[in-house]
Amino acid sequence: MTDAPDPQPDLPPDLRSDPPLDADERATLLGFLDYHRQTLRQKTAGLDAAQLAATHAPSEITLGGMLKHLAFVEHWWFRCVFLGEEYAEPWASVDWRADADWDWHSAVDDTPEQLRAILDEAVADSDTIVAGATDLGALSQRAGRAGDRFSLRWILVHMVEEYARHNGHADLLREALDGTTGE
Repeated sequence: MTDAPDPQPDLPPDLRSDPPLDADERATLLGFLDYHRQTLRQKTAGLDAAQLAATHAPSEITLGGMLKHLAFVEHWWFRCVFLGEEYAEPWASVDWRADADWDWHSAVDDTPEQLRAILDEAVADSDTIVAGATDLGALSQRAGRAGDRFSLRWILVHMVEEYARHNGHADLLREALDGTTGE
């Protein structure tokens, strides 16, 4: 007889808040973004380094890589694109030409605590940047490939999409690890 994983292991309490049902545009966008950020934290809660580094064939993505990737995406869109700044560490010293997916690949070298901290720090920084912007229509300092600049509104919607897509991946990876499923 083999030990089958618990079909629904004990999870930490769900600390997510539903996005507001009747709020202005800013509060609604930030509510959805925060909800998806918290969903990712929930999906990775309680996992150790080996679990955060586990893959599920045929994909090479990991939950740890997802945490680090989304920390980079937060930094990129809010600090680099919106404010027009250059990469800060740990991103600045990366040879992105040698490994365009460094954020995903290097996560195996970080502890679970480091991965969670880098995401939390990036989110806090992004939140500070958004709080300092008075207009969702404000345009980014950095332009896209076609030369157009992005509104803060567009960046927020894109970030909701980015988290929502990766949370779908996280659902599958977490279920493959220990049987924990989404809502």
